Amino acid sequence: MASTGVNVLRWSALAVGVFYGFSHQRTITTTQRAEHAKHEWEGKQKLIDQAKAEYAKKTKAAAAATASNDEAVTDVNNPKFDLEKLLLKVSQESP
Repeated sequence: MASTGVNVLRWSALAVGVFYGFSHQRTITTTQRAEHAKHEWEGKQKLIDQAKAEYAKKTKAAAAATASNDEAVTDVNNPKFDLEKLLLKVSQESP
């Protein structure tokens, strides 16, 4: 039979091992959750950056289209109306 000192040592080693395993597993889980959250955030950030780039392209294209439309004023009552510019614009649009 084992003496009481050896039994205390065995149970103590078991308790320390269980405590170490629990704390180590907690650290691993926390690290994995942080990595997953970081990866998810980077994916969302990438989508946001792509959306911003597409919006910038779209607004630049719209601004360019508006600028070309501003050259030919179609309102006859507008003081900036120019019949020649309007006719050139119409001729370019429908060849």
